[in-house]
Amino acid sequence: EIIKSIESGTPRSVIVYQYGVSRSTLCDWMRNHGSKDYQAKQGGSDLTEIEKRSIVRQIEQGVLSPHAARKTHGMSGSTLNKWLKASLKENVELAVYDPFEMKDKAVDQPDLADPEKDALKKALEDAQLKISALNTLIDVAEEQFKIKIRKKAGARQS
Repeated sequence: EIIKSIESGTPRSVIVYQYGVSRSTLCDWMRNHGSKDYQAKQGGSDLTEIEKRSIVRQIEQGVLSPHAARKTHGMSGSTLNKWLKASLKENVELAVYDPFEMKDKAVDQPDLADPEKDALKKALEDAQLKISALNTLIDVAEEQFKIKIRKKAGARQS
């Protein structure tokens, strides 16, 4: 009866109050005895990869808070954290650099040999080419899907 009630949309807090059952017990019951459809909806597995990436990007850009994303898409915090960690691993090459850190390294090594300078120039060219390719990819995606992917510039209104 409790499981059917939760699957029909009754908030867990109401069930906890009515029956005196702990939240963790309810979670265990739903995980072990809930219908397959309910479990699929809870884990966010009904979302496509593109939708998952879109949610992660919105959180990373500050458009959507993690709490709002969880409530909107009916997922747990651990699921969202797993998506965010996976996104960080994917984008490790696109990490934001600290210009002060780069400046300190340049001061520490003022007399770089010519092969080292050439290697750094080559790495810079490769990075600029990659950024250009990614920007082109975003432009094509925005055009095809008719959505704005990039965050609008300007101050956030309070």
